[in-house]
Amino acid sequence: MNIPRTNLPRVVIIGGGFAGMAIVRKLLGEDVQTVILDRHNYHTFQPLLYQVSTSGLEPDSIAYPMRKITRNSKKCLFRMAEVKSINPEKSLIETSIGDLIYDYLVIATGSKTNFFGNKSIEKNGMWMKTVPQALNIRSLILENLEQAVITDDPELRKALLNFVLVGAGPTGVELSGAIAELKNHIVPNDYPDINPNEMNIHLLEGLDRVLPPMSEKSSKRAQEFLEELGVKIHLNTMVEEYDGHLVTTNTDLALKTETFIWAAGVTGAPVKGLKAEAMVEKANRYEVNAFNQINGYENIFAIGDIALMQTEDYPKGHPMVAQPAIQQGKHLAKNIMNIVEGKKLEPFKYKDKGTMATVGRNRAVVDLDKGSFGGFFAWFIWMFVHLWFLIGFRNRLVTFFNWLYNYWNYDKAARLIIRPFKGYENQMKVDKEEI
Repeated sequence: MNIPRTNLPRVVIIGGGFAGMAIVRKLLGEDVQTVILDRHNYHTFQPLLYQVSTSGLEPDSIAYPMRKITRNSKKCLFRMAEVKSINPEKSLIETSIGDLIYDYLVIATGSKTNFFGNKSIEKNGMWMKTVPQALNIRSLILENLEQAVITDDPELRKALLNFVLVGAGPTGVELSGAIAELKNHIVPNDYPDINPNEMNIHLLEGLDRVLPPMSEKSSKRAQEFLEELGVKIHLNTMVEEYDGHLVTTNTDLALKTETFIWAAGVTGAPVKGLKAEAMVEKANRYEVNAFNQINGYENIFAIGDIALMQTEDYPKGHPMVAQPAIQQGKHLAKNIMNIVEGKKLEPFKYKDKGTMATVGRNRAVVDLDKGSFGGFFAWFIWMFVHLWFLIGFRNRLVTFFNWLYNYWNYDKAARLIIRPFKGYENQMKVDKEEI
């Protein structure tokens, strides 16, 4: 692995998501050697993946090279590797590029898609947790539109123009709204052979409202926005099977589709090696105390989606979104330095800054402590917050100008099929196995 020897304490961080980036950036310049490990050489701004999958942004707008973060520090190192297991007795981790000893280990592996044991959906559906998967969805959407133009089979044409999304959380809502905008603004111009009314977008949700984590007011407003865009919402509807062509549910609803996107939930992505008592099995997350120490270990920590910190306010743990991950990462950096300097640890306290979701052009909903609101102002706030939290000035600038161009021209410039996989099933399998 070629990590320089040092007399400084070594902090190894597994995962370069929001939590991992937050702690790395806080430890820059501190008297510790920091080593960050990730399968990819870039950080992904996951809240905007749906815009990559719907041609609104290119992936380099929401991805940031890890080495640009570590390049100005000789004490902070990045290695692209897959972590295979942890050996806590030896304070050692085993990776695809070798073994590494640690003094302090931080697990920030985040979450992965949860299929709730449904093998047919896992085998035949699409999901969106990484840049390659977002590019797959983009190519599939455009590829199906191209095939709809040339097919003589009316049933196949209908299936190609049926878009089914499962899960009406923020990802499902934002993705269905973006596809609706493709239908309303791109299809009439790019595909004159397709009547936009032939294109149907179905959003399925097992609960009784969209955006279940948000307030009822925001949920109702978001549903109104989606319906204005032409999205067909099916509540209290759970998918039982998808065989690659037909969606069956717990109701009479059955949909033929060639585009099936699963956005119905996530679960933790743990690393092998820690004892069973460290895990909350149902959530697939590590149980941590108020200092983010994993149950049973003093020098192994978990932050972000993989960490389950049960408190009076959050008996089921903090929400698996960006803000808790960022705040835990920053806080743990301070606590690690407290340990190194022999100071007292400070318990973590989450500051809820609100929840938001966009439903397309001029449409968004925001929940804050003082109330909820939606519409253009909420959409403007959503844009500002997402630009602010993007890493890198270039990414912010490129994203802003893309949004400005899209807004004035009703256009999505990144309409490129660069990962075709009809007939490339092996490639699809490889892409879906990525984190």
